[in-house]
Amino acid sequence: MRVLPVGGRALLVELADGDEAQALHAELLRRRAAGLIRVRELVPAARTVLLDGLDDPGRVGAELAGLEIPPLSARDEDVLEIPVRYDGPDLAEVAAHWGVPPQEVAQIHSAAEFRVAFCGFAPGFGYLTGLPGRYEVPRRATPRTTVPAGGVALAGPYTGVYPRPSPGGWQLIGSTNAVLWDHARVPAALLAPGVRVRFVPEAR
Repeated sequence: MRVLPVGGRALLVELADGDEAQALHAELLRRRAAGLIRVRELVPAARTVLLDGLDDPGRVGAELAGLEIPPLSARDEDVLEIPVRYDGPDLAEVAAHWGVPPQEVAQIHSAAEFRVAFCGFAPGFGYLTGLPGRYEVPRRATPRTTVPAGGVALAGPYTGVYPRPSPGGWQLIGSTNAVLWDHARVPAALLAPGVRVRFVPEAR
């Protein structure tokens, strides 16, 4: 772990990998809820966590440097279920990369429990981890100019759902009618860092 100052009231914590970043983010959320740390914003990324709005960054940084990060564990709240039609145009390509028949992609993907590691790219877009490493897939060699809203896709170790039509280079394996971003909803984003997710196959 490396703790770096950012401006006058923030710290950026660099971790060894995504699992450590998720575990630290979960621990910091727990500590904030318990009143053990005063921080305005916690922003996880692939291998970092930003703490913004600290009254005493020096003290918090010293505490973080000696912190033993507990491993991630299932939280008490329910798993969010997202219905998916596994009908994506890249389904056969993903199946070939995995070395399985196309119909097994849905079985493998829906059997995993995912966790939102961090959010970005577009409002409501979450980077979900949970597939074993052997199922990582590369991005498309040529990105699409438009991916429809609700596209369920894979890239590297992540699963994502496109919240609105946009360009994209991820491998599309399915689609969902779930609304990922609704400015009239509180909170507007369906997915937030730390949320547990399971994809549930729908009949085509």
